[in-house]
Order: sequence, then C-alpha cells, then structure tokens
Amino acid sequence: MHPRKIRPWALVLSGSLIAAAIGAQLRASDDDRPAVIVNLEKQGLEIFGEFAAPAGLRGFAAAADRHPLAVYLTPDGKHALVGTLLDEEGKDVSASVLERMVVEPMSKRTWAQLERASWVADGRADAPRVVYAFMDPNCPYCNRFYRATRRWVQSGKVQLRHILVGVIREDSANKAAAIMTARSPIEAFALNEQRFDDGGIKGLATIPQDVRNRLDANERLMRELGLRGTPGIVFLDERGIVQTLSGMPAPEDMEIVLGPP
Repeated sequence: MHPRKIRPWALVLSGSLIAAAIGAQLRASDDDRPAVIVNLEKQGLEIFGEFAAPAGLRGFAAAADRHPLAVYLTPDGKHALVGTLLDEEGKDVSASVLERMVVEPMSKRTWAQLERASWVADGRADAPRVVYAFMDPNCPYCNRFYRATRRWVQSGKVQLRHILVGVIREDSANKAAAIMTARSPIEAFALNEQRFDDGGIKGLATIPQDVRNRLDANERLMRELGLRGTPGIVFLDERGIVQTLSGMPAPEDMEIVLGPP
C-alpha cells in the first residue's frame, strides 16, 4: 500500500455538532442513568463516564468504533447532542476530558490486545521501543518497511512485532503459516523478506486449524483498529497514546514511528 499520513486514531472526534434528538422512551437502567444514554449504549456507543459540562448540559465521555466523542444531554434529560461543543473562543470544551477519560484507557486496552496477539518478535526483547506491524508475506510495501527498519532493529533500539495476515494473494496465508510453524519463526520471516524478489519462501500446502484461527484473529484485530492495508503499523507516541498508520511510512515519518535511528 502506498504511503499514508499517520492516523491519530486515538484523537479522532466526530465532526460538526450533530443533533441526535433521541426521545427518552426507554426506561433508565437500575443505576438511574438517563434513558437516552441507555438507548445510545444499545446502539453501540461505549460510555466511559460523566464529566462537567457548561450551560446546564450533562457531558458523557463515549466512544464509537474506537473513536472518542462527547455526548451532551439537554437539561430536560430527553435529548442528546453528539459531537463537538465549542466555547466562545472556538475551543473544544471536551478535548482534554476525552483524552483522559477515553483515549488513555482505550490506548492501554488496545496495547494489551496487541501484546496478546500472535506475533513474530524481530529485535531485542529489551529494546526501549516496541512497534507492531501487520504484515503480509506477499506485500511489497511490507518488504520495503522491513528493509527500511533494519538499522533501528539491529542497533537494539526497536523491537518490531510482526503480526502476520494473509490478505494480498491466495498463498499469503500459506506463507504466513509456514513462518508461524517454523522452528525459528523470525528466521523464516527474515528469509521470506530476503528472498522476496524471487518469490519468498514456500507456503504450507495445508494450514493447520490452530494456525488458521490465529491468522483469522490477527485479521479481525487489524480491521478493528481501522487498518485497511499492509503494512499496518501501530505504535505509541511520546504521550503513550496509540497511533496507527496504514502503508509504508513516508521518509519523514520513520522517526515518528521508530524514534531516532
């Protein structure tokens, strides 16, 4: 996939103020949350908590498809505004609240999901920086990313954790399975990248069910993170917030992803 700008996944807010005039026809739950909030949760919003809001509104920190957003309940408690509320200076009144109440816990949760995923470690275990990369054995941009990262990995500054997926060609999953079941997965992975121009390694004729399950789980996680191509890169910024990037990073983005060489 061609280079794309780093996607500040954890800081994406809904656009303009959307009047979601939702009638409070459902009964509130046992903890006396407003019926509108209960209704929004039933529609898929995740509510993280309530925060102080101006003008008689009640603010709720929420997320939809991993995107943080603010929900403002009108004084009558029967309608909700979902979106960005600006003050007289044009500032988003919920930005800092959403980072504390939604972005930070979501980042920790996502990082824990990545740690539990099936990945191939590339580099020293004690490297000060860890970067996850969803990689397809047949992806030319993954190969470019692998080659471009060698000085960071070989210097011990970064450990790459390659999360294998099979999405480019029919035999991608077979090659991924061959790497995952090899005696030394990282040696098999490196061999595939080194021989990429000659077709890479030979895939397994049949993929064991447990390996297929791991590959399917990797692809689901990739989609959940909003990554639409490979390499799909996930890293922590200087604040410890998860950031994502789809495709080969532009040269000026390499240090943002990997740190100083």
